[in-house]
Amino acid sequence: MYRFTLQPAAGAHGEYVGCLIIRAYHKFRGEGFRDEMIIPDSAHGTNPASAAMAGFKVVVVPSDEKGCVDLKALKSAVSERTAGLMLTNPNTLGIFEENIVEIAEVIHDVGGLLYYDGANLNGILGIVRPGDMGFDIVHLNLHKTFSTPHGGGGPGSGPIGVKEKLEPFLPVPVVEFDGKRYYLNYDRPLSIGKVRSFYGNFAVIVKAAAYILSMGAQGLRAAAELSTVNTNYFLKCMSNVKGYSLPYDPGKPRKHECVLSAEPMERETGVRALDVAKALLDRGLHAPTMYFPLIVKEALMIEFTDTETKENIDAYVKVLKEISDEAYSNPSTVKSSPRNTSVGRLDDVKANHPRFLVPSWKVYMRRLKGAGG
Repeated sequence: MYRFTLQPAAGAHGEYVGCLIIRAYHKFRGEGFRDEMIIPDSAHGTNPASAAMAGFKVVVVPSDEKGCVDLKALKSAVSERTAGLMLTNPNTLGIFEENIVEIAEVIHDVGGLLYYDGANLNGILGIVRPGDMGFDIVHLNLHKTFSTPHGGGGPGSGPIGVKEKLEPFLPVPVVEFDGKRYYLNYDRPLSIGKVRSFYGNFAVIVKAAAYILSMGAQGLRAAAELSTVNTNYFLKCMSNVKGYSLPYDPGKPRKHECVLSAEPMERETGVRALDVAKALLDRGLHAPTMYFPLIVKEALMIEFTDTETKENIDAYVKVLKEISDEAYSNPSTVKSSPRNTSVGRLDDVKANHPRFLVPSWKVYMRRLKGAGG
């Protein structure tokens, strides 16, 4: 990438900023009629949300039998109204989009831009660069790929990098050097403006910089390779475990993450992915992301990092096997999990009903007073 801004406060915020840059670029070129953003059906949910917030109409393209973007469908979807394509590579199935060069050509040939969702960059870190694949805009999740705290409400950081033709549209201010000193430049008439107070989540940026410097180029590449090895070792161990399957080209290696399906188990025992996740909690293990991506039924997304040990992976496999055995012998036991946690299974319908949903303590107190009166 030619230049970055460090302002966006999270990955999704970076997506939104990227979409605003795409919109500003087309408007500057007199092509404000480009109002369609193409997004694969395997994309993170924030992709269509960010595009819609930026004023684009979302056009969804399906995945093919290999779990990648269906090229034929993509070629049918592009038009003079195409503003761009938002793509994660490796995608949310952990599969590398092997046709990425042709995908980039399809989008660029109609005048669109290619946006890289950096959520899965840790699968290719130090191995291949998104800019070389044809991407025009890239966001990085510093709180994921570069080892700063992730989860629990933040803080996050989602820097945006752009090719040279998009540099004038970056948020203000940008850091400049006049030969003697560095300064903040606000005099940028094509900029989309300021997108966050101050200059970004500074603490996260500093931690990411320290991580990068301490790891070095070889260390960053090793992190990608180890996470990929760990995930594929896990898949090999799970290949013959009853009740789980690997959708979309199961013989193809994954990158840093994979998505198992508990659909066979649900079909044969009634035990769902949700039940498997709750049973993992009972055994003191972190439950994976469930029911995402939406193209996988009864999805369990599992992502082993570079620091995970073989012993821990083996333990995880062992527990998933135990849950499978229990599901086929006594499914009601699994469906009643968790039993060893301080809070049992919630009534999701009741918890989401407007009558019971309490958005704040003040609302809770008002309801108590109302009930008492």
